[in-house]
Amino acid sequence: MDRSELLRKIAPFPLLARGLASDLLSGNYRSIFKGQGIEFDEVRRYEAEDDARSIDWNVSARFGVPYIKMYREEREMTVCIILDTSASMHTSAFSTGPDDSSNNTASTLYEQGLLAAALIAFSAERSGQRLSAIYFDKKIQRVFPPRKGRQHIMSFISAGLENRPLEKGTGLGLALEGAGRLLKRRSLIVIISDFLSIGFEHEIGELSRRHDVIAIRISSPMEKEFSKEGFFTLEDPETGVTVFSPPFAGFFSGWRLWNEERRNLCETIMRREAIAFLNLSTADDTAQALAGFFKRTRDRREA
Repeated sequence: MDRSELLRKIAPFPLLARGLASDLLSGNYRSIFKGQGIEFDEVRRYEAEDDARSIDWNVSARFGVPYIKMYREEREMTVCIILDTSASMHTSAFSTGPDDSSNNTASTLYEQGLLAAALIAFSAERSGQRLSAIYFDKKIQRVFPPRKGRQHIMSFISAGLENRPLEKGTGLGLALEGAGRLLKRRSLIVIISDFLSIGFEHEIGELSRRHDVIAIRISSPMEKEFSKEGFFTLEDPETGVTVFSPPFAGFFSGWRLWNEERRNLCETIMRREAIAFLNLSTADDTAQALAGFFKRTRDRREA
């Protein structure tokens, strides 16, 4: 899919974001989007009806009379998108349908990831939140600090449209650690990746204890359905290793089992860390899949 086709798919997202933003405001993420955080504002003289627990003892001692701390609600929060740009994300999605104007499927895992990221970014803007983002492959390639505004979002999307893997490998743990350093206050973090990485469990656990985290695993229909016609060649995009094989049944069953185990492991890690998890296939309509995910999350929380 070329740049113009991706832009055509992204064009209606500002309108679609209206409904998604309302679901983002619900459920587990209400504290993030409705601004339950507070920050220090000023001190004033203590009055009889004030809570004694709010007394600022340092200021009171300095002036010889009691003063209390005043806080104001912090309504502007941050939504941080961590998007995997590694070589494995740029492999063909083997979508089941033709990629034409009537089809909302993506051609690669990365394209589906970018579509999801763009829609979430517009939803953050719709709900009045700051957007931050990190692009990574083996290393962190680009960081967008928290900022508001359509121009900021379009800069993030434009960078995504031009993004290509610069180094082999997937440094997911490094990107998560970077997000932890970037975000000083509690935020909503959305990780979009195929999670073909190891050694990120500690970092994602630390992040989930300080922030609300959503993990979106991008997958392909090829994980379950593989063409059985003729000989085929598979290449590992990270190492360049190739396998040439005839279409025998043992390979296909082993392939499906490996992908199922990989998905189950990812789900287990997220469940253990109380992280909301969505498996987003390249065959899925991005807007419908995200809307359904956040609606289900809201319904579970309100049940």
